[in-house]
Amino acid sequence: MSGVAQEWTERAQREPHAIEVLLAEREFPIVEGSRVTFVYRGPADSVHLRHWIYGLGSSLPYERVEGTDLWTLTMDLPAGSRVEYKIEVVHGGDRRLVQDPFNPHLARDPYGANSVVQGEGYVEPAWAQPDPEARTGEVLERRFRSEVFGDVRSLSIYLPARFRRTRRYPLLFVHDGTDYLRFTGLQAVLDNLIHRLELPPLIAVLVQSNDRLTEYSDDPRNADYLVEELLPLMEDEYPTYGTPAGRCLMGASFGAVASLAAAWRHPGVFGNLFLQSGSFAFTDIGEHDRGPLFDPVVEFVNQFRDAPGKPAERVYMSCGTYESLIYYNRSMQPLLSSTGMDVRYSESRDGHNWENWRDRLREGLTWVFPGPLWMVYE
Repeated sequence: MSGVAQEWTERAQREPHAIEVLLAEREFPIVEGSRVTFVYRGPADSVHLRHWIYGLGSSLPYERVEGTDLWTLTMDLPAGSRVEYKIEVVHGGDRRLVQDPFNPHLARDPYGANSVVQGEGYVEPAWAQPDPEARTGEVLERRFRSEVFGDVRSLSIYLPARFRRTRRYPLLFVHDGTDYLRFTGLQAVLDNLIHRLELPPLIAVLVQSNDRLTEYSDDPRNADYLVEELLPLMEDEYPTYGTPAGRCLMGASFGAVASLAAAWRHPGVFGNLFLQSGSFAFTDIGEHDRGPLFDPVVEFVNQFRDAPGKPAERVYMSCGTYESLIYYNRSMQPLLSSTGMDVRYSESRDGHNWENWRDRLREGLTWVFPGPLWMVYE
């Protein structure tokens, strides 16, 4: 039994309303140094924490406080950590996954929302929140007929505040761009960093796939779509630098694979890559264990490792240490550096999720496209 559970058991035995008092006294989960205590209250046969920390059992049992319907779980949580989770409640043959009713902190993704616990020292970045002093850019929506895919595609185009056709802009292509807008607040991030002079005013092309797991797995159509259709379209319609150094491909998970694959298939077109939690699964011997969806990814990464060439000049990579993909990303970093590309690699105590990717946007974007402030001090 944890120290907190022991304390609460003793108080519950002494005081009739101890649980109500205890719950009113604290914020949950309780973070004390490197330890965190989760709490659940309600009828249950068992209660488990379901989390996304690779290497730690994905289902951790709570303990019932003796004589009550209160359940607690205490675990280690290193400083600076951020963990998303749900609570699994088993009662009378029913098994439910629920958000933590005592925790108001939620992180949203395309599948819903998870509860979030923040370890000691973790701070949600202020630059990711809307700043009333920052001028807001504009996001334009348009439809585009793709001859490569043989269908009509949706595009979102971010134009910075005070956009002028008399000046030129860097061009950022973002895989899963609509999801970046929804789940990382990308527009507010761009507005804020440009306002702070940490990022130059830029144009972002926010692409969304109709079948991302196929098209982002080194599908040559995705690479051709970007290079032969979208790039000419953007450079014809908008005043861009028109050079590889002024272009960047960006994406997370399978979107990172798509970014690297497109640059590899069209070397010299994109001078910069921003790869977040890349699904860079590969094999040295035997078969991979990622399932059939990863077959084309593994084939691509194996080919890339054999003959990487030099698909870009600069690469920013990030990955969470709590991700199952951390081994692959750590392995790719020295390989990318060996090609002569300038590589910056960053890790954080977080998982495979949108807020982890959000938290790395400032470091990655300002390194790829340093604004006037960074150019002065570097």
